[in-house]
Amino acid sequence: MKKNILITGGAGFIGSHVVRLFVKKYPEYMIVNLDKLTYAGNLANLKDIEDQPNYRFVKADIVDADAIFKIFEEWKFDGVIHLAAESHVDRSIANPMEFVMTNVIGTVNLLNAARNTWKDNMEGKLFYHISTDEVYGSLSNEGYFVEDTSYDPHSPYSASKASSDHFVRAFNDTFGIPALVSNCSNNYGSYQFPEKLIPLFINNIRNNKSLPVYGKGENVRDWLWVEDHARAIDVIFHQGKAGETYNIGGHNEWTNIDLIKLMCKILDKKLGREVGTSEQLISYVKDRAGHDVRYAIDSSKLQRELGWNPSLQFEEGLEKTIDWYLDNETWMYNITSGDYQTYYEAQYTKR
Repeated sequence: MKKNILITGGAGFIGSHVVRLFVKKYPEYMIVNLDKLTYAGNLANLKDIEDQPNYRFVKADIVDADAIFKIFEEWKFDGVIHLAAESHVDRSIANPMEFVMTNVIGTVNLLNAARNTWKDNMEGKLFYHISTDEVYGSLSNEGYFVEDTSYDPHSPYSASKASSDHFVRAFNDTFGIPALVSNCSNNYGSYQFPEKLIPLFINNIRNNKSLPVYGKGENVRDWLWVEDHARAIDVIFHQGKAGETYNIGGHNEWTNIDLIKLMCKILDKKLGREVGTSEQLISYVKDRAGHDVRYAIDSSKLQRELGWNPSLQFEEGLEKTIDWYLDNETWMYNITSGDYQTYYEAQYTKR
């Protein structure tokens, strides 16, 4: 193989799309998918490529420094695409320490392993850290996050990601590790764990369950189709410059309540219900602690320097996403019931 590439968190939502893209597009690369397989990691997301000759799966926890060093010693990775992270804000409020361990300690363990492996030759190596727009804090009704926007995290999740971003840049400056960071807006698409807004509400609407909306639903998010994010990661990994930061955004700002009402309208039509039926499921609940008002990304640097642009407008991407979840009820059932956790045992313990 031309290169050995480590993708952490490759069984998760965004990670599985990145793994699939790289395995299919770069047959000359050996793609090693490292995942702990927590509740959000599901190898069934990658059934279509699991037998490809340039793909391997390794079950490990990035918090386990010894295990990470051994994996790096075995594979001698040329590049790292680091997506493994705890990412749900509500879970970070309930258990901040778990986010510190995975997002901060885990990232530093990977950086130390890369530094040890590459210490004699940094040429052609890259540590690519995937982060979030939430590190920038909250915007008012105007303005956009740019690459040099000051960090102002408001949740334990965003604080842990901000810390990991700083460590990546510090290893680049202090030790010369070729590293870069990208910060992305909210993703949506297939294979997303149904604790996040879009798959949760698709599932609840289909099953006539309550649609709990924080506050008045006026918080604004910028949405990006996950396959466009995977394409951006590909471009940045191959063309981005070490030491740089790249913002990735979808140019699709929606208030939560407008997004939810749009999903209700689309699903009423697809499920054969009278338009307006699903909106009656909306219920307003106490707002999330530290809930940021608005996120909006300026991705003009990525477009200008590396030529990336999102391929889908939000309404088209949302309809494709809704169709996928409606067509994959078994996947949703296995995820929500926990049965997906048996997939690893069935498929990998026998190998």
